[in-house]
Amino acid sequence: MSAIRPRRSVLYMPGANERALEKAKTLAADSLILDLEDAVAPEAKIEARDRVCGVVKAGGYGPRELIVRINGQDTEWGKADLKAAARAEPDAILAPKVTCGDDIRCLDEALSEAGASAKLSLWVMIETPLSILNIREIAAIARTTRLSGFVIGSNDLIKDFRAEPMPGRENLAACYTLTIAAARAYDLLVFDGVYNDIANAEGFAAESRQARAFGFDGKTLIHPSQVDPCNTIFAPPADAVKHAGDVIAAFADPANAGKGVLKVNGRMTELLHLAQAKRMVAVADAIAAREATNG
Repeated sequence: MSAIRPRRSVLYMPGANERALEKAKTLAADSLILDLEDAVAPEAKIEARDRVCGVVKAGGYGPRELIVRINGQDTEWGKADLKAAARAEPDAILAPKVTCGDDIRCLDEALSEAGASAKLSLWVMIETPLSILNIREIAAIARTTRLSGFVIGSNDLIKDFRAEPMPGRENLAACYTLTIAAARAYDLLVFDGVYNDIANAEGFAAESRQARAFGFDGKTLIHPSQVDPCNTIFAPPADAVKHAGDVIAAFADPANAGKGVLKVNGRMTELLHLAQAKRMVAVADAIAAREATNG
C-alpha cells in the first residue's frame, strides 16, 4: 500500500523546459510528473532526459513527489530513459502505453536490472483499449512487482476509441469505473486524466468534482492555474473531517467496546465507516503537514 500523502494535484512539467522545471519548485502541486514523452519533441529527447535526471538528483523540490514519465520501451529513447531515471532516484517512474500484465513485469525487471532502489514506485498510463480490457490482469501484477499507481490517459483513449470529447465524459465512464475498481481491488493509486481547456475554470472545477465523485485519488494537470482549485476540490471538507474524528472517538470510547453499530452525530455508523474515517483523518493530517511546510 502506498503511504498516505497528499496527491490531489499531479502536474505535468515539460522535461525540455528548464524554466518550467525551476518554477515547479515554487508551485503548490502535491506531485510533479517531469515529462520526457509527449511534452518533448524528438530532437530534444536526449537533452530533456539529461536535464530531468539532473534536477531530480539535485533536489530542491521540497515535499513534492517527483515522478519521471519515460518514453515507451518500444521507442528509441525508452530503455535509456528507464535506466537514467532509475539512477536519478525519483519517487516513481511513469511508463506509457502498457497493455497487459507482461508489460508491467518487464518494466519491473528492467528497473531492478538498472539498479533501481526497492522504494522506487512504478506508475503506468492506462490509455489504450487493451489496457482497459486487461485492467484486472495489469492491477493484479502489483502483488509481485513495484507497480503502485494508474494514470488515466483520457486524450489517448478518446483517440483510439475514434470517439469525440463529451462535456460529461459519458463515453469514458466505463473506462474510469473499471480502472478505479481494479485499483481499489489491488490497493493502487489512480489518477484522473487532464482537462485540456485551460481557460475554462468552471469546466475544470466541474470535471474535478466529477473525478472525486468517481473515486480518483487526484487529478493530473497541464497548467499551474489548475493546481489551487484541484487541491481545494480533492481535500476532505472540514465538516467531514470533524465528523470522522467523532466517529473515531466514538468507537474508541470504552463504553462502546464490542459494538458494531453506533449513532454518531445522529447518523447510524458501522465499523466500515470507522475505516473510512481513519483514512479521511490521515489524509487531512497529511495535507495539513504538507501545507505547513510552505514548500
